[in-house]
Amino acid sequence: MDIIAKIAAELGIKNQQALAAVELIDEGNTIPFIARYRKEATGALNDEILRNLLERLNYLRNLEERKETVLASIEEQGALTEELRAQIANAETMVAVEDLYRPYKPKRRTRATVAREKGLEPLAALISLQMINTPLSEEAAKYINEEKGVLSAEAAIEGAKDIIAESISDEADYRARIRELTTKKGRIISAAKDEEAESVYEMYYTFDEPVAKMAGHRTLALNRGEKEKFLTVKVEAPVEDILRYLEHKVITRNNAQTNEILKSTVEDAYERLIAPAIEREIRSALSEKAEDGAIKVFGKNLEQLLMQPPIAGQVVLGWDPAFRTGCKLAVVDQTGKVLDTTVIYPTAPQNKITEAKAVLKKLIDKHHITLISLGNGTASRESEQIIVDFIKESHVDLRYIIVNEAGASVYSASKLATEEFPNFDVGQRSAASMARRLQDPLAELVKIDPKSIGVGQYQHDMNQKKLSETLGGVVEDCVNKVGVDLNTASASLLEYISGISKTVAKNIVTYREEHGKFTKRAELLKVSKLGPKAYEQCAGFLRIPDGENPLDATGVHPESYDATKKLLEKLGLTLDDIRNKRAAGISGKISDYEKLAKELDLGELTLSDIVKELEKPARDPREDMPKPILRSDVLEIKDLTPGMLLKGTVRNVIDFGAFVDIGVHQDGLVHISQICDKFIKHPLEVVSVGDIVDVKVLSVDEKKQRIQLTMKINV
Repeated sequence: MDIIAKIAAELGIKNQQALAAVELIDEGNTIPFIARYRKEATGALNDEILRNLLERLNYLRNLEERKETVLASIEEQGALTEELRAQIANAETMVAVEDLYRPYKPKRRTRATVAREKGLEPLAALISLQMINTPLSEEAAKYINEEKGVLSAEAAIEGAKDIIAESISDEADYRARIRELTTKKGRIISAAKDEEAESVYEMYYTFDEPVAKMAGHRTLALNRGEKEKFLTVKVEAPVEDILRYLEHKVITRNNAQTNEILKSTVEDAYERLIAPAIEREIRSALSEKAEDGAIKVFGKNLEQLLMQPPIAGQVVLGWDPAFRTGCKLAVVDQTGKVLDTTVIYPTAPQNKITEAKAVLKKLIDKHHITLISLGNGTASRESEQIIVDFIKESHVDLRYIIVNEAGASVYSASKLATEEFPNFDVGQRSAASMARRLQDPLAELVKIDPKSIGVGQYQHDMNQKKLSETLGGVVEDCVNKVGVDLNTASASLLEYISGISKTVAKNIVTYREEHGKFTKRAELLKVSKLGPKAYEQCAGFLRIPDGENPLDATGVHPESYDATKKLLEKLGLTLDDIRNKRAAGISGKISDYEKLAKELDLGELTLSDIVKELEKPARDPREDMPKPILRSDVLEIKDLTPGMLLKGTVRNVIDFGAFVDIGVHQDGLVHISQICDKFIKHPLEVVSVGDIVDVKVLSVDEKKQRIQLTMKINV
């Protein structure tokens, strides 16, 4: 197989682009580095395409490796023909390779194995040839052998049928066709194990859907319902079509002695040997497709969440709400440093509201707090009411935001949090995290396992390795898109930078503690275990805002510094002009990028990137994202009425819609049919996590805490 050509065709890119990307990957370059600094080589393939390319590259290389193993095994058995070799070589999936290998794969003892040991293979061959003219029982009688346990002609025929059934089951073409028929015409049927039982799976208690039309979220829901023993799920295959197909293939002559025997053998082969396996394969294929889709959505949601704009320049009060144990508060300054922590008890059972408000006033006056970051966990509703009452009573210039707590408890109890805040309890750590994830969502959320951030569905039911790899890739891409301050970044943030391992990230922090701030990027080469290759991969993504060389504060890679200095000379600028941000509008001074790129010995794409960096040094791409909604008043679910117009924040996007936070602690669902007027296959075509959207209330069910919304405001 020409892997490069296949990948190029699948991804809709040129062969040369695929080849260049594969070569760069094989040389040990990371995806963020290739996407950002090797655009000329790959034709500017972005990180998403490069990650898809890497996934397919690994699959196809594993496929080729499996083919070699299978060919060697069959050859060792002396059964490898040129035709079979070609079939295996041309197979495009693991399933196809395994189908071809099945007849030669070492098997556990089967009924066919036992029949062969009894010497019934010649009889099976005679029946398969369908050329018997005498009564079959007479022919079978010749194989009666008491020593081998064949006591009658009937027993001989049954043994022969077992051999034929297994050979039918092992035929790769048959399995491929049956798989195709079942996928095209089969149905997924589910039923309740107990129809009286209440559960979230009630809509699947009598469910029937064509395999070909199964939506991913339904597949995952059925899998979970089955796992939790609420549902029984099966594939209903087009049995008549399949049996007709097999009979047509197996019964090639009209022979009265063998027709009925072969018909019953075909039925046995399908029902006993083929159908269970095909059902497993189809369920597995549906699950894999559903998981891949869900992981992709999870990744997109996570990217949008991580790329939320930071709220800079404000002193923030982090509020971790609770009942019995009290609400933990942490004051964090503009740089993320914790200034103060305390506990208040305004919620049940203590209800010390007056004392709590007095503590709040003291903290606000002392630290000039302008924003409260309130977690959305237990007692959040009660805490929000207290904050709103306080704002109204004290007339302070104060706003609050409700922050998703997902993952906060995981972080608070982690080794990392213990190292970061050794003298805090888990509540204080959580409150500090609430504040920081508002100030810089990316820097704070990278401390949490991406699976715990809560922007997906069914994440615990998925292939955990694949999920972790995908989400890790998303975090890596986000961190490298933004870049990090080399002198302030935590080890947990640094380890996502291209080329930097966990060990090297810790070594950078240690070096900083021992030697003080980095003054230039080249100093990284003094960090233990950070060699030239790692330096090449990471340098462009690490910023030094106040270093010796102003280019160290930009996304310009050190390998391009000399060319950049020549560019500045040509434009009549100096490095000081970059430091003082006096290079705005230089792109307008360049009339011929192609000519200038040749003069500077740069690629055009690289030159264009350098010019953008010089015009806006260390520009944060998160600036383009919608800003979060700051609130000063409270809304409750009982205040909602159909037709009410509200502004909300998209919190999660799933296959069948989007959940929108409208400020009532219970996110409302905008079903996919209510997102826009045109037909869309997936909500992600229109909305993303973090989007600020206008919605209209369709219906409210207070008892079930369900809110139905629409984005079709004018309908």
